[in-house]
Amino acid sequence: MAYFFEEPSHTFDEYLLVPGYTGPDCIPANVSLQTPVVRYNKKKGEKCPLTMNIPMTSAVMQSVSNDVLAEALAKEGGISFIFGSQTIENQAAMVARVKAYKAGFVTSDTNIKPDQTLEELVAKIEMTGHSTVAVTENGEANGKLLGIITERDFRISHCEPGEKVCDYMTPLETLVMAEDGITLEEANDLIWKNKINQLPIVDKAGNLKYLVFRKDAASHTEHPLELLDAQKRYIVGAGINTRDYMERVPALLAAGVDVMTLDSSEGFTEWQRKALQDIHAKWPDAKVGAGNVVDAEGFNFLADAGADFIKIGIGGGSICITREQKGIGRGQATATIEVAKARDAYYEKTGIYIPICSDGGIVHDHHITLALAMGADFVMLGRYFARFDESPTNKLIVNGSYVKEYWGEGSNRARNWQRYDLGGKKGMAFEEGVDSYVPYAGNLHDNVQTTTSKIIHTMCNCGVVNIPDLQKNAKITLLSPASIREGSAHDVIVKNSIKAN
Repeated sequence: MAYFFEEPSHTFDEYLLVPGYTGPDCIPANVSLQTPVVRYNKKKGEKCPLTMNIPMTSAVMQSVSNDVLAEALAKEGGISFIFGSQTIENQAAMVARVKAYKAGFVTSDTNIKPDQTLEELVAKIEMTGHSTVAVTENGEANGKLLGIITERDFRISHCEPGEKVCDYMTPLETLVMAEDGITLEEANDLIWKNKINQLPIVDKAGNLKYLVFRKDAASHTEHPLELLDAQKRYIVGAGINTRDYMERVPALLAAGVDVMTLDSSEGFTEWQRKALQDIHAKWPDAKVGAGNVVDAEGFNFLADAGADFIKIGIGGGSICITREQKGIGRGQATATIEVAKARDAYYEKTGIYIPICSDGGIVHDHHITLALAMGADFVMLGRYFARFDESPTNKLIVNGSYVKEYWGEGSNRARNWQRYDLGGKKGMAFEEGVDSYVPYAGNLHDNVQTTTSKIIHTMCNCGVVNIPDLQKNAKITLLSPASIREGSAHDVIVKNSIKAN
């Protein structure tokens, strides 16, 4: 007969953290949210080759993770996984834009020739979102530099049709420049000394190598946790599938992607094992996560297949209807607890630590802290990030309130039903996600700062200053329905809930 789990599965809302002793050194300033992202041999004393400064990643979704949000999240210390339900070329271009938008020496990808029109320039600015454009002899990234033009140098409404870029650019002879080999600190000193917004870096032949921007220096001061690679470029991830990975992966690697993940509603499949083995055989240094799973058996399967991290969760996302449609899944808290135990057992057996990501089921900020305490190394969030200015969806007014559009990758709108890797035919497809709205919440920076502040203060209440200690020492209690009700405002009339007549 079928196997029956003895205990019901639970969600994060059914648990609370119990305070621990808060010592004199357990203060917010001492708390680190740094966390590993990919597997490493911890017992041999290896350092994890990729870590995050906050335990938050954005979901592999059209309505969440594009290059704009990836840049914003990297500034805060997290990683965005750019959605894979698009052409290989478009996804690789998004990755490349994130890698070019680095806090340091930027390779310009928005160059233009001097004889092109202002209309062409405006189209290029709108396409890339970059307001500063290098003018090179051949219009290529490393062409001979002739000048700089920004959107502040002209007003398209006051220009005659067909006017040329060369008529409005700042010409080479009036530019402050530096030669390739200058340090970033020296470049920033030149920027401030000359009161300029950007500094072109050229080689001895006058070919453009990089641009250094004033705003990047200021950005680093405002975002001390920004996540950068060895070349001072933002870290970025991407989602892949089990069908075209042999073509998609090399394009993403060439674009500079740092980490990838197989994106599926259910990862305990032969297709994921084959994809992991094929990718690591062809590109041994590529970092690829897998999932999703909800129990120890699924974790061990993907761990043995070579997954660099493993995602947990089926049907817990706010736009996911997999449980309704197919009747499979598990409560997110229970799934996280069991997979974390399997991860720890695997580490004790092999010495290899494989980070786990709790994906879905996060409604409130404190759910993130609970997920970490239950063993997750980081979380993946969709609805959370979809609410912000930086997400790629439209901001609308619905019923008098600002909202943003948000749809699942398994929805009709995403047209990506076959991501489940079960070999189904198109005619057999059905929806596993909905098309919806989420309340607009403003910019990513302010919201992430608030969320991480809550996590940090809760960790202090638990008497810990890092995530490993939280996982080791947290005390967690299961709640009764009555105690859940008790935890919210009750037996009062909340002032902002009273509507004026």
